[in-house]
Amino acid sequence: MKKSVVTLWKVFLYSFGFFILLTIGFYFGIIGDMPTLSELENPSASLSSEVIATDGSVLGRYFVQDRSNSEYKDISPYVFNALLATEDERFFDHSGIDGRALLRVAIFLGKKGGGSTITQQLAKNLFPRQKSNIFTMPFVKLREWVLAVKLERNLTKNEILTLYLNTVPFGDNVYGIKNASLTFFSKTPDKLSLDEAAVLIGMLKGNTLYNPRRNPAKAFDRRNVVLNQMVKYKFIKQEEADKLSQFPIKLNYHKIDYHKGSAPYFRQILEQELKSICKELKKSDGSSYNLYRDGLKIYTTIDLRMQLYAEQAVEQHLTNLQKSFFAQANYKDGGIWKNHQDALDKAMKQSDRYQALKDADKEEDEISKIFNTKIKMTVFAWNKNHSIDTVMSPMDSIKYTKMFLQAGFMAMDPFTGEVKAWVGGINHDYFQYDHVNKNTKRQVGSTIKPLLYCLAVDKGFSPCGTLSTGAQQFSGAKTAYNAGGSKTGSLPMSTALALSINNAALFLLNQVGIEPFVDFAKKCGIESDMDPYPSVALGVSAISLYEMLQAYTMFPAGGVNTEPFFISRIEDKNGNLLKTFAPKQKEIINPQTAFKMVRMMQGVVDRGTAQRIRRYGLYGDIAGKTGTTNKQADAWFIGYTPQLLAGTWVGCDDRFLRFNSEAQGQGSAAALPIWINFFHKVFNDRSLEIKQDVRFKAPVPFSDCSGYNANTIADPNDTTSVQTVPIDQTSGDIIEEVTPEEETQP
Repeated sequence: MKKSVVTLWKVFLYSFGFFILLTIGFYFGIIGDMPTLSELENPSASLSSEVIATDGSVLGRYFVQDRSNSEYKDISPYVFNALLATEDERFFDHSGIDGRALLRVAIFLGKKGGGSTITQQLAKNLFPRQKSNIFTMPFVKLREWVLAVKLERNLTKNEILTLYLNTVPFGDNVYGIKNASLTFFSKTPDKLSLDEAAVLIGMLKGNTLYNPRRNPAKAFDRRNVVLNQMVKYKFIKQEEADKLSQFPIKLNYHKIDYHKGSAPYFRQILEQELKSICKELKKSDGSSYNLYRDGLKIYTTIDLRMQLYAEQAVEQHLTNLQKSFFAQANYKDGGIWKNHQDALDKAMKQSDRYQALKDADKEEDEISKIFNTKIKMTVFAWNKNHSIDTVMSPMDSIKYTKMFLQAGFMAMDPFTGEVKAWVGGINHDYFQYDHVNKNTKRQVGSTIKPLLYCLAVDKGFSPCGTLSTGAQQFSGAKTAYNAGGSKTGSLPMSTALALSINNAALFLLNQVGIEPFVDFAKKCGIESDMDPYPSVALGVSAISLYEMLQAYTMFPAGGVNTEPFFISRIEDKNGNLLKTFAPKQKEIINPQTAFKMVRMMQGVVDRGTAQRIRRYGLYGDIAGKTGTTNKQADAWFIGYTPQLLAGTWVGCDDRFLRFNSEAQGQGSAAALPIWINFFHKVFNDRSLEIKQDVRFKAPVPFSDCSGYNANTIADPNDTTSVQTVPIDQTSGDIIEEVTPEEETQP
């Protein structure tokens, strides 16, 4: 035998032996990093965590990769057939490596298809390649072959197919068949039609190139290729493919992202809360759960219907109110900014544009010139698209943006503490600042007064007893404190609250004491600072809407204070319960005191500052309190029925931006209509079972001395003393605006 032939055989045998040893080394983990048997039997990938509403619908997700799992039975057979026909027609005949496919690649140099099986692609998805080059690639491929064989030995064929579909990227940062199906067709994967399945599987060849949203023509052609492949391998008939190939792709695209979808402000606050919770939740190995990777299921208390009604109520009212705000003379001509250049400079320096210019080493003069040069831009607007293309300077856009009225709205069950709706602002795309949570505080105005009156009633004051409305002398003060209302003379306590007489509140504060009132407010759930001065009775303290609603829970709940909560339970990706959440309650006042306060606060609605509620046609038992701060910088209303508590705030983020007129800027005009519109929609949705004919229950025995007329607007047919407003009985929308009476502001 020739020496050269012997040499070739030696090279071949040595190479083959080296290959066998290398393969054995990879297989048993002697060489390189190889997953354990446990990891192969329970393979994992980065899973998005889902935020779930009370009806089971997904509000949003937190993710590195937007991916959720499906089981084999939850995926349409069309998907599996399309996948096999296009990616691996001999999937059920090989054991992870397809020798025929590899031979085809070697002969035709990849021009007639690749050699990777679905199992090999799964191995690459589950255990991604590290950085490789032309020298290390053979070893990487060998590792993937070994992984594929291991997967085949530890998983069934159906499990491999399902796992592959759960891990593969579909474009638009969407991973897995479930999220792809929900995103592109707004349906679960078990309901995908044949042509829809072909579209999604067609994307796997190039999820950007064949993305039906970005490249509909290429996606159309690719879908038809998949259909023809299914004909070739006898999954469907030619006639069916020919028929479907003629139809355009009909997307129902719905990508849940950070800004879009329901309750974006709520999801933003929830995310911060979950980060802290995840640090405390431990896995079996002692490590903490990762919100963005571990596929948690976060079940919330948010009612999707109420959330939608709340968002609609805010938009409907502020769309009209903003027009009036912009129409004010000093806002229309820009005069409001004459003495507030410092606020504009601060906003400019906090902007991304300014930071980018500073990073580019631009001088201040040059930056100023850029900010005052007109350019094309898209800004927020109250229209169908919530945006408008325009030409203005960046500085003018800052002025324009700052002049938008903001709002906060929250609804909750006062008995359980479950938060049902949360609207933190007017549009999360353009305004991310949330106006509901504990850290966002505004002066609360007269909404603080029910807490003061409550303390007085608890100490023995009668709702029918008279209060002085004269100027009040406080210990240590040189002069009497006069906040207005003395012209009304002495008034019954219930009337003083209904009309929001400031000096009457000061009189009560003098009787119960400033420090005891502050202590009482703290017991009610107010964590914000409340300086112990006489003005604390008038609502100068900056307190969050969230805290104020907690404080108000004791009125409809018979004296029991309930802390709001918005997570009911958290489960892991397999449905195992990790943590549950329950109401935190404590009795603050007795039921008799609570009911007396309910009666007095009904007087606010029936004959006081919130009469607007009756003019808009809401009947039945309703109680609440308006609030307006100095020069109309803040407008409030917090109100409740026997079943539901809700509150709203309206104002600009900069307090110097406000309505010039009290008629437009007071709580009854700027904030209350949101509450009214929301409750119209809630009452009209019978599935919510929030009813107008449910009454507040008096404790037994109870002597009513509140000055409240129990028959006032209790009957929906009794409108003799009420100016009603047309309401769309289907949607609950207010059809016609009514000019409000002025809220009493002595």
